[in-house]
Amino acid sequence: MPHFYANDFDLVYEVVQTLVSSRDAEQTLDRSLRHLSSALGWRSAFIAVAEPGGYLAGFCSTGLSEGWRERVRFLPDEGVVGRIHSSDSPIIVPEIHDEHFLADRFGTANELDGDHIALLGTPIRHEGRPLGVLVAFCENRDGTRAFANDLQLMKVVAAPMGQALLLNREAMNKGGYREQVCRRPQKEHHPLRNIENAVGHSPSMQRVFAQVHQVAPARATVLLRGESGTGKELIARAIYSLSRRNDQPFVSVNCAALSETLLESELFGHEKGAFTGAQSQRKGRFELAHGGTLFLDEIGDISPSFQAKLLRVLQEREFERVGGATPVRVDVRLIVATNRNLERMVKEGEFRADLYYRINVVSIRLPPLRERREDIPALAQYFLDRFNRDNGRSLRFTEGALSVLSGCYWAGNVRELENCVERTATMALHDSIDRLSFLCEMDKCLTQGLHDIEREDAVRPGRSANAAASEEITPTVSVDAGHESARFALPSRNDRPQGERERLIWAMERCGWVQAKAARLLGITPRQIGYALRKNGIELRRF
Repeated sequence: MPHFYANDFDLVYEVVQTLVSSRDAEQTLDRSLRHLSSALGWRSAFIAVAEPGGYLAGFCSTGLSEGWRERVRFLPDEGVVGRIHSSDSPIIVPEIHDEHFLADRFGTANELDGDHIALLGTPIRHEGRPLGVLVAFCENRDGTRAFANDLQLMKVVAAPMGQALLLNREAMNKGGYREQVCRRPQKEHHPLRNIENAVGHSPSMQRVFAQVHQVAPARATVLLRGESGTGKELIARAIYSLSRRNDQPFVSVNCAALSETLLESELFGHEKGAFTGAQSQRKGRFELAHGGTLFLDEIGDISPSFQAKLLRVLQEREFERVGGATPVRVDVRLIVATNRNLERMVKEGEFRADLYYRINVVSIRLPPLRERREDIPALAQYFLDRFNRDNGRSLRFTEGALSVLSGCYWAGNVRELENCVERTATMALHDSIDRLSFLCEMDKCLTQGLHDIEREDAVRPGRSANAAASEEITPTVSVDAGHESARFALPSRNDRPQGERERLIWAMERCGWVQAKAARLLGITPRQIGYALRKNGIELRRF
């Protein structure tokens, strides 16, 4: 029921009084929106604020359904709302259904049911500084309603709203992360605060989060790229949770963990009697993900023959179970991930070009931890908090401890940092974790020895940065070879074979032709050395 005021002045006075009644900006702005909506007969309204990543995120609303925050998220210049902020100008859209972007974003949630819904929007700023936008949806059933008065009132109340937002932001910053690096970061610093386990306020991760929120509502296939341990599955789950399919299954498959035969059965399922041990029909992961999202991790590791089978499924949206002939149609949103260089694999004939184009619709690169060092203290604190909860401890980091963590190379990225924090916390004898608590400070860190790198820009003695970048395989550490008691130190650079094939043979001979040991000697994975041996035509010697 609309609430009537004697005049516009009374309404503005009520809104201003509400805004100054409390320091809780979310509460006062929410009440102010309800006053305006009731008095002016709005269908719904929201306030979106500018986040550090450059996009607009929902702050408060009235009349919107559950989950509205996932829909109120806009990049600069994205749709009408983004243009209001970037142009710093109010806008009236008499018929919102003509704006397909917003109609798609809100129409599916029934916020815009009915005909002739108008949008009114004005920027919120303080002393010329843009802070957000105020947006209202209004009914205009006969198409004749004038909105000039409503928009003028919105422009008037936007000024005190800006003051409330500014005070709220300043209050959040007090005692926050920037004053002392060892304090716990506030959740408000990163945009995925509504996504479990997502931590990151660096510019590179802000861009990732913005991309996630942009692609999540669509159906497009997403290719996640990044080194091992950068959190590709976490981001895949974030895309799923923000999508319109989040009430349907999320199914994950690690392609590298299964042989081609097992992978085919795992993805497509099998009929009874299809092979020895197939005692009943079994649905595959594609069927289990029907209506939802399927995440294929390590897609760069599937064989060329299986790539052809997967391509057909992606093209036709149907397949047959192993041992069956009846087509099974599925509707899935596909997210894939890899740490491989797919472009190089396509060029070398190891990955089908047509499959590459099919999966590379939207590509999101996850930066390695060494490119987002400002996130390391926040991530470390997150892992320590979780350890404290699970183990009934009250451990804390000193500034020196966080300095050590921030200076490490982290070749294993977030996963390696997580393991380091858990290992150190488990062995801690006191409540305070300082720099001497870490194995690397006592020259006992196996990971540091494995990679022989102390800093992001480290160049080994006698080796130029250009040479480091140009080599595909470079021996980096010493490793047990032959007998467990024997240790082989690396020869000097001048004594090492320089070609890739020669280095491979040198490492394999040093390690008694044991691939795993040779891989450790070269600082690469067993899978990588296996590929390199095949590429160079080196046959394994059996003893």
